[in-house]
Amino acid sequence: MEFHTDALVVGGGLGGVAAALALVRSGASVVLTEEYDWLGGQLTSQAVPPDEHSWVERFGVTAGYRALRDGIRDYYRNHYPLTGRARDWGELNPGAGWVSRLCHEPRVAVAVIEAMLAPYRGSGRLRVLQPYRPVAADTEGDLVTAVTFAHRDTGERTSVSARFVLDATETGELLPLTGTEYVTGFESQADTGEPSAPAEAQPQNMQAISVCFAMDHVDGDHTIERPKTYDYWRAYQPDFWGDRLLSWSAPIPRTLEPVERTFTPNPEGDPMAVLGDQQRFGGDLDLWSFRRIAARGLFEDGAYTSDITLVNWPMIDYFDGSIIDVPDADRHVAAARELSRSALYWMQTEAPRPDGGTGYPGLRLRGDVTGGTDGLAQAPYIRESRRIRALYTVPEQDLSLAVRGDKGAVHYGDSVGVGMYRIDLHPSTGGDNYIDVGCSPFEIPLGALIPRRVRNLVAAAKNIGTTHISNGAYRLHPVEWNIGEAAGALVAFCMERSATPYAVREKQDLLSDYQTRLERSGVELHWPDGVHGY
Repeated sequence: MEFHTDALVVGGGLGGVAAALALVRSGASVVLTEEYDWLGGQLTSQAVPPDEHSWVERFGVTAGYRALRDGIRDYYRNHYPLTGRARDWGELNPGAGWVSRLCHEPRVAVAVIEAMLAPYRGSGRLRVLQPYRPVAADTEGDLVTAVTFAHRDTGERTSVSARFVLDATETGELLPLTGTEYVTGFESQADTGEPSAPAEAQPQNMQAISVCFAMDHVDGDHTIERPKTYDYWRAYQPDFWGDRLLSWSAPIPRTLEPVERTFTPNPEGDPMAVLGDQQRFGGDLDLWSFRRIAARGLFEDGAYTSDITLVNWPMIDYFDGSIIDVPDADRHVAAARELSRSALYWMQTEAPRPDGGTGYPGLRLRGDVTGGTDGLAQAPYIRESRRIRALYTVPEQDLSLAVRGDKGAVHYGDSVGVGMYRIDLHPSTGGDNYIDVGCSPFEIPLGALIPRRVRNLVAAAKNIGTTHISNGAYRLHPVEWNIGEAAGALVAFCMERSATPYAVREKQDLLSDYQTRLERSGVELHWPDGVHGY
């Protein structure tokens, strides 16, 4: 099959969905591709509840991202057996998790995303190719002319040609295929001037991936089959961890002090008393509640026999090897899945309990919640991508509280949105511990979305011009959505004005018109005065 379209969006994560919506709403024809069964990326197929800043209910996200959040809450109110109190809770948090004010089952986000896209699929303006992944690209000079995709299951090939191409993949997969210049891993301090960067560049030193999973705790023995590599992971003890990886102990990211976590399935108490605010509660000390996605107390009696919690905990961080630009990436993904199964098996059979016993055999894997064929999430949670060599690369010192102090993050004249998250890097494949740096509320510069050379490719996810360090703040859910929305709006604007992304950034009249269009669509370009970081 061959298709031609105005814009090709490769990758159906949050950035890709936001980009596609911005484009089709402008009147463009769009092909959107995704290699997994669910659109939504880290929110759905990777099964990670949204990591968001403290002001998310009032400001600091795009209108499009707020519509997604509102849609998720409305879906629960319309379709789930909530208690009366929960239904009336304006800031409904179905999971009552500490990590976010909106912890929820991933399938609900899938339903809302599909509903947001449905009118444009029906009209024919949007075509979704799923499950397909890019395998080759055609270029002419500094232009990408077409991308070839292979069906994940059958290998069937499809080619899509387009005026503009947006890379919204989880690992920047189009960059090597198109010859777009990019960076991986740690840059050197000499290159970036960053306080947290190493003396020499480390291209293969990247953040851990994690294969998340959902579980509940019910009567009976639900112990899974002993994983083949369990003995390896059971004995695994990184030098900087302070204990075995499979234990209740792990370093606190902000201090690096190893601390014992608590684990209490189905705790008592009012779930509506939970305030998901990482500024006030900055850690995962209470594992069960931290990323809980269904709190049984918010639903009518008997609807849920147990809470459901999402395991994205320190013990499943896989940093034995990189999955980018290596010949054995699939082996490392498989090993990460084995680590997650081993973590569950350890909890079911050997984990110490407060009563002096060991193991929680009542823990039940909920693959029906995550949609994975092996009981785990469909896709690994990928924290770090290839990153374009951009017109502007955001360094740590543009947003670090330690550097900026009370001045706030750097203001960019070409801002296309805002974001906020601590500079949070998980242990890495090079043997580094957490890097966790306080952050100022920051802006997203347009220059970070535009490659230095390629003229019709735009970065639309975690592959923008950040460094290994600053990526730790720019990689989370609302920022990825904002990046994608800005990228889609940029391409739509370029087609309307017969301009290139480079020209929009360089010509003040074009930039001003484009930013005005963003603001009218509900994209905030700057933070309100008086908002400080943490």
